[in-house]
Amino acid sequence: MRTPHEPGAATVVAAQRGEDGALDELVAAYLPLVYNVVGHALGGHPDTDDVVQETMLRAVDSLGELRDPAAFRSWLLVIAMNQVRERHRRRLPLPVDERSLADRADPGADFVDLALTKLHLTGQRREVVAATRWLGEEERELLSLWWMEAVGRITRAELVEAVGISAQHAAVRVQRMKAQLDASRVVVRVLAVVPRCGELAHVVGDWDGEPSALWRKRVMRHARECERCAAAFDDLAAVDGLVARLPLVPVPFALDPSLWGAAGGAGEALVGQGAGQAGQGVGHAGHGTAQPAATAQSLKAVGAVKKGFWAQVAAKPLVVATAVAAIATAAVVAPMALPADEPPAPAAQVTLPPTFTTQPLPESSAAPTTTTAPSSSSPAPTTTTTQPQPAVAAPRPPAAPSAKKGVSTWNFDGVGRALGDVGAGWVYNWAPTREDLVIPQGVEFVPMIWGAKTVTPANLAAVKGQGGTLLGFNEPDLGEQSNMSVEQALDLWPQLQATGMRLGSPAVAYGGDKAGGWLDRFMAGAKQRGLRVDFITLHWYGSDFSAAAVGHLKNYLDAVRARYGLPVWVTEYSLIDWSGGAARYPSASELAAFASGSARMMEGLPWVERYAWFALPADKPGTGLYTPGGVPNAAGEAYRSVG
Repeated sequence: MRTPHEPGAATVVAAQRGEDGALDELVAAYLPLVYNVVGHALGGHPDTDDVVQETMLRAVDSLGELRDPAAFRSWLLVIAMNQVRERHRRRLPLPVDERSLADRADPGADFVDLALTKLHLTGQRREVVAATRWLGEEERELLSLWWMEAVGRITRAELVEAVGISAQHAAVRVQRMKAQLDASRVVVRVLAVVPRCGELAHVVGDWDGEPSALWRKRVMRHARECERCAAAFDDLAAVDGLVARLPLVPVPFALDPSLWGAAGGAGEALVGQGAGQAGQGVGHAGHGTAQPAATAQSLKAVGAVKKGFWAQVAAKPLVVATAVAAIATAAVVAPMALPADEPPAPAAQVTLPPTFTTQPLPESSAAPTTTTAPSSSSPAPTTTTTQPQPAVAAPRPPAAPSAKKGVSTWNFDGVGRALGDVGAGWVYNWAPTREDLVIPQGVEFVPMIWGAKTVTPANLAAVKGQGGTLLGFNEPDLGEQSNMSVEQALDLWPQLQATGMRLGSPAVAYGGDKAGGWLDRFMAGAKQRGLRVDFITLHWYGSDFSAAAVGHLKNYLDAVRARYGLPVWVTEYSLIDWSGGAARYPSASELAAFASGSARMMEGLPWVERYAWFALPADKPGTGLYTPGGVPNAAGEAYRSVG
């Protein structure tokens, strides 16, 4: 599940050899992951930055000991978790240089505060983040890794290795932790009610205001027994779905720019000192004590970057996370409402799409002609230059249709022209029939049975006349969409199967690759009942608008394919970030780059049978491709070019 923006084994080997820039690249790429793991594991404790610093220093110092460069990420996670446990063991704050506190944007803000503020969280997502404060130490450690698994940054195997238990034991512990997290969400809700329940006020009368597992149990006991407070249990959305679409908490960004020019002898000395200190705890990290040769190699690697950012942040330890964040985000130039949750992909691993223009250039132009004529009032000649008119460009032919490429659409001005131009081989409108859509010849319409209420004899008869393929229920795992239980969907599925059409699974909004998720339970139930599912249908929306988004989508598709072994249709996908409650959209250039890159990626996957962008119309703010009248925007041009 390694994402494109994460350096691979070659970069790790280069860093071990001390090659210029390799160590900088590793630290910059993996710091956001370490920062989020440690932040969640410490439950928002102000020592988060210091534990992150210790983790990165230990990793840098002991890099020469790593025998398998491909295992760098899991090795780094083990170091991070051991640093968290060491902090719990000591139960003492790490040394603080009071002079450096001024460099923090908000010295009083802990990790949870930053998550709530930087991600602009509202509703149940805000409750989930706030609830993490109420978990115990072991629960928070597991939560920190499960959270990164839920957002697709690590694998379950890496979680298991970092925790140091069997896969079966890890599965049980994850379920227990999620139950405690849900209980903590109830506690957050109950305590937020104003005015507070009188009996609850008595229960928490001697509470010091600090969240803890003990007080969580006391408040939960009251909530179960209190008729008024029991309302907090209502409408708790599945925590997997709430977490899955959240970006990482941005690493703090508050470095004094003047520090970046000071990389003199003092900085070099501090690098050596920091490396030596980090080496003292390598054995505790579970990878043995460094041999002299390995230590020398590690110090050589540190020395290779002593004139880079690591030397400067070593001189100011408390802001190490800030320094690396500056490096990691320096290349992000597109303005966004939220800070980037991940560093951009290394240039060597990214192929940018070409720039598309809406108007073709003239095919040719003649050279300007110059004429000279005498003037009636002066003996001096007058020179007149006549510019030729540019050649009129021939109308652009429509894109050649791709059997795989499709679009989802509703009716809008120019829909027929847009469908004829974009080069899509198929289209759907979430309905059993094409209704009033104008669909050009050669473009296949694929019907859908949207939800439980649309499973009617009339609709089931209508879809048979639309083609040979039928799409199943639309996002049954979301309350605001078809909102169906697994059992309800399984009970209705035989009626869809009776049409004799090729059937796509219900299209879940998220978690199609997760064991025990909605789709996983549906597929298991279909197998038990002897029901037929011919291909997996998925939706995917990325909240990371960088070049890494294509890789995130591919990781998800790979995981789903590995789980079910069936062909895949992606019937909705785009870039939209819902982490702040309201939708946030990418810039035009970001959307265009993803439209072309993602389509090319899926064209190259033989088991991805179909894919469809959301959506064809750009008649309102969003991620549409064609403006009213059927004119492509930048994303439309990019999507049109593939196939």
